[in-house]
Amino acid sequence: MVAKIARFLAPIALAAVGVGVYLIVHSTVVHHTTTATQSNSPAVASGPKHKARRHRRVPKYYIVRSGDTLGIISSRMHVPVSVLTTLNASLESNPNSLQTGQRLRLRR
Repeated sequence: MVAKIARFLAPIALAAVGVGVYLIVHSTVVHHTTTATQSNSPAVASGPKHKARRHRRVPKYYIVRSGDTLGIISSRMHVPVSVLTTLNASLESNPNSLQTGQRLRLRR
C-alpha cells in the first residue's frame, strides 16, 4: 500500500517544485519590467509629490559631536569631504583625528 502511494508522490513533488520555480521567476520578471517601465515613463504634470527643498545656507562652523566622522558630517551638512579637509588644516595630515568639541570650518 505504501509503495503505491509513494509512486504518485514523486511526480506531485516534481510538479510542485516546477510551479514554485515558475512563480518565483515570473514574479521577478514582472517586478523588473514594471520598475523599468515606471522609471522610463514621462513625469505626470499633476504636481510634485513632495515639497521642494529650499537651499539653506551652510553654517560657517560645525562643532564635532561624539561618534561623528567626516562622512557623517559631510552628508549632514551637505559639504564634500574634500572641502572639509582643505578648509581644516588639522584634517589634511590625518582625517581620522576628529575630537569631540573640535570646531570645523565648513565654508570660507
